[in-house]
This record gives sequence, structure tokens and C-alpha cells, in this order.
Amino acid sequence: MRGIEAMVPCRDGVRLATDAWLPEGDGPWPVILERTPYGKRETSRSERSAAEPEPWTREAMAGYFVRHGYAVVYQDCRGRYGSEGEFIKYLSDGEDGYDCCAWIVAQPWCNGRIGTMGLSYAAHTQAALGCLDPPGLAVQILDSGGFSDAWQGGIRRGGAFELKQASWAFNQARLAPETKADPVRAAALAAEDLVAWFHRFPWKRGHSPVRHAPDYEDYLFEQWEHGARDEYWQRLGIYARGWHDRYAAVPTVHMSSWYDPYPRTATENFCGLRDAGRGTPSLILGPWTHGNRSETAFGEVEFGPDATLDSWAGDWRAFRLRVFDRWLKDAPNGVEADPAVRVFVMGGGSGRRTEKGLLDHGGRWRSGADWPLPGTRIVPFHLHADGSLAEAAPDAGSAPLSWDADPRHPVPTIGGAITSMEPVITGGPMDQRERPGHFGCRAPFLPLASRADVLVFQTPPLEQDVEVIGPVTARLWVASDAPDTDITAKLIDVHPASADFPQGFAMNLCEGILRCRYRDDPANPHPMVPGEPTAITVELFPTANRFLAGHRIRLDIAASEFPHYDINPQTGEAEGAARRMRVAVNTLFVDAEHPSHLLLPLAPPEQAMLR
Repeated sequence: MRGIEAMVPCRDGVRLATDAWLPEGDGPWPVILERTPYGKRETSRSERSAAEPEPWTREAMAGYFVRHGYAVVYQDCRGRYGSEGEFIKYLSDGEDGYDCCAWIVAQPWCNGRIGTMGLSYAAHTQAALGCLDPPGLAVQILDSGGFSDAWQGGIRRGGAFELKQASWAFNQARLAPETKADPVRAAALAAEDLVAWFHRFPWKRGHSPVRHAPDYEDYLFEQWEHGARDEYWQRLGIYARGWHDRYAAVPTVHMSSWYDPYPRTATENFCGLRDAGRGTPSLILGPWTHGNRSETAFGEVEFGPDATLDSWAGDWRAFRLRVFDRWLKDAPNGVEADPAVRVFVMGGGSGRRTEKGLLDHGGRWRSGADWPLPGTRIVPFHLHADGSLAEAAPDAGSAPLSWDADPRHPVPTIGGAITSMEPVITGGPMDQRERPGHFGCRAPFLPLASRADVLVFQTPPLEQDVEVIGPVTARLWVASDAPDTDITAKLIDVHPASADFPQGFAMNLCEGILRCRYRDDPANPHPMVPGEPTAITVELFPTANRFLAGHRIRLDIAASEFPHYDINPQTGEAEGAARRMRVAVNTLFVDAEHPSHLLLPLAPPEQAMLR
């Protein structure tokens, strides 16, 4: 294997640091491309397998593909590591990626075909260039990223700001080329306590922990302050759904996981490209946290040996090689006949405590021809005044439920679809109770369900197993005496009390949030009318879970989830610029005239899908 270093020019003259790794000989060869902000020479934490848990370096990964007859190109994104220019998160990767592909196909060692790969940001870079249908692009494997709509997942959700953007900006500012070149800036960032800063909300522009890196603070607050879902959120790099009808018509693999920020992105890109007739998209959704496809345990839960991608694909390297061989070398290996959709359905385990102290929740893989799985029924489960959750409609005249939402004492985030928030919190499935040492939790460390500002609705113990596979939506009737408030919805599998878990185990599956000023027209936010019953929709992430007989299906409603999302001060002040906070009296209606309900996708039995 031999390496070539190049500074690849972009259309505006900025040059991007690029490594090309080539087999011996003259070629030409098909090319595998990864564009990353994390350093083209740095070790990628995701390049590992169940059999080899230690991550491979990018040079070692290049060697793997080179041995199989590929040239491999790694490129630093603009303004990162060896590349010139200013780093503006996400927004330059479409045109820069196009220009990189144009440069590759002009090289004598390229045979004219390019496949792309990469996790997280390196999946965002793939979707960005795919929107422009660059020369040579023949296949893409997008792992946990590739924004379909960053306003609805990845930067904001339902208008609320995802604070992983703040922790990511701080942590990456410490690694920026400008920081490494400036010992004063490096020392200033190193001296900040990020956890302490998360206790000091709201942050102020120019007075945040990222202030020592003004370029990073500027883009962070620009995204934070721009809440309206207007043309700002429809730009190349963060809104692939706006390009689905002209996206590169190539095979694409969209992979994410239930406890990752991007399962909605993956399903929306799959469905959007399918509906537009652009290439042949496929979808993989596992039970993992971000990029951890070869592990079986996350948060406080064990999913069993079948939970890894390795259990059916060999490993992630072998999976990608097979896809690249089919679409870059025309190898007759049958990839095109594989199921279009593979999802891991959580649940079915013993419910016992494992040797490591985790809940054995279990699970298995299901496959299908489409998403949602063919034969899925969307069934409404109504919220009732007595706290029950049932298909039966509520009674007329049922009294509404009100609570005080205090932004100074928000509901703490306990697990979930979270990444890049270390050292503040981590994601995954967890028992929904407060605990010592966890951000935002306070003594006496009781279940979240016991809080007066959390409304709980649950079914009786199920008489038979129920499989929920697909998108989850809460359609609610609410009111508030404040001009603005947030409404959160969280779907939970309630394990019954047992010898191992005498208090039961309330396992979070998926959640969603809506900032109510965006309830009708997100591009034109407007305040709530005090006390007026208002219909809203909270879109939870998709999930797949088998609720066993004896378990309960539970929905929790609240007005905050911090620090996953920023705190709504409930004053109606501009996004990212609040200086005041107020308690809001929020009301949820649960009567026949205002039938708040949860829409659950009930999957058909597997035998029915085989007919």
C-alpha cells in the first residue's frame, strides 16, 4: 500500500488536506471516500467489531480495503486539522464534497466509481454531497447521520435546541487547529468545567464556556437563536429531504439505532428516496447507542448476543466490503436481494438481573420489504383522567389535568437518544428514576413518575405480547397560562416487580418534544393563548419493542427534559436570549371533546408477513 498526500482545491480556492491510499500497481481502482472533521490521520472510535473491540486507525482501515482492490481517500473537512478555510459546522460539506469527488474521478488511479462511508458527522458529509449528485458517486453507507431535517433531529427537535450541540462545540473547540496553535486559548478552554456550566443556565453569547473559541461560539449561538423553521433550516447540509427528488440515484444504506439522535433521519431519508425513486435505499436500525453497533449492553440494559450487527453481518467491515463489492465492482454477491429493512425488536428477555447488574431485556432482528413494516396498524391509545392508557375513548366531561412547570427545577434527562454530551450525561435505556451522581437529580432520588410535574398514563398489565414497530406520535390537547412552554412525551416499557427488581423497571424507549410557539406554523412562531385548549402533535422517535404479557405500556407527559434540551423560560423571549424565567401552569385535556391520544404502530405477527 502506498500513500499520497494532497491539498485538494475547492471552487473558492480553499484547499482541503487529503490522503489517498492506493494498492500497488497502476490501477485504476474504485475509490472509497470518507470526509471527516475528526482528523484524517486520527483513529476512528467506530472502526471496531465484536471480535476486535480496539478501534483501528484510519490507515489500518485503508489497508483493509486496499487489500481488497480499492483506493481509499480520507479528507479533513474545511477548517479542521490540516485543511484550510473556516469551519462552519455542516454548511460547506455539500459543495466541498462535490469538489472532492470531481478531483477523485480526474485522478489516473480512479476508475470512475466512488463509494462513501462514515459515522455521524462523516455521514452528514455523505448526505450533503449526495444531494448534489456528484461525478462518480455509485453507492453510500451512511452510519448514524445524514440530516434529513436538522430542525427535527440533530440540532433542534420540535423547536427545542439539542444541547449536544453546545457540548460538542466546547469539546471540539479544544481540538481545533486554532486552539492547538494558541497555548493561551488552549489553557482557557482546559480550565472550564463543562458540568458546572450546564448548571448555569441560560448561557449568554460572549459569556459561555465556548467564548474562548469565538468562531465555535458564533455558529453555536447562531443555531441556538434561530428557532423559526424558515429557509435557514432548508440549507444544503442540514436538510436532505429538500433534495430527495434530485439526490444521487445510487444504492444507499441508512443505519442508525434506537438510542441515537438519528433514527428519524435514517427512516426519513429511506422513505424520501424510496418515494422519489432515487436509487435503492435500505434501512438498518439496532438497539445501540451512537456508533456502538458491535455491543449488546447500553445504559442499564442488556439486549443479548443477537443485538450486534456482527450477529448477522459478520462484522461492520465485512458488511461494507460486500456492499462496495456489489456496487463498485459488480460482484454477483446478492446484495440487491437482501431485505430492504432490518430492525432489532427490543424485548422478550427474562427480565432478570445479569451478572453485571443489568436488566435482561433481550430482543431479536426482524426484516421486511418496507418501512413501516407491511401490515402495520396505527392504533390510538387514549389518555384518561384516572391515568389509564387505553384504546377506549375518554368520557365526556372528564376533568383536565394541570401541573406547575418550573424551569428552575426541570425534569432531568435519564438516558435516551443522546450522544456527544460527555461528561454531562450519557444515553441509552435506563430505569426512569433519579439517582445519585446523575446530572439534575436530587435526594431522595425517587422515580420520575412520582414528580408532580410528570403526568403518567399506562395500560393495565398486558394480557398478551404487543409489538410496537415504527413511528410514534402523541396528539394532545393542552393549554398554558404562559406565552410559551414545552411539552414532552416519553414511551416506556414498564417491567413488573420481580425478585431482581422489586420496584420494577421503567425502561425508556423513545421520546419527543414540542416547543409550543411552533405548534401550528414552525416558520412563523406565535404565543399560546392563555387558557385556550390547543391541539398539538409531539413526534417521538421511531422504535421497535415487544411489550411482554404482564408488562405495561406507559406514556409520560411533562414540560422539560434537561439537559437533553435547552430550558424553555416560558416567558416568550427570543430563542437563546432569555434572561428571565417563570412558572407556567400547564393543562392536559383528556375528555371526549379533546381526546388526547398516543398513536402506536402495532406490527403484524411475523407469520403474517411471510404470506
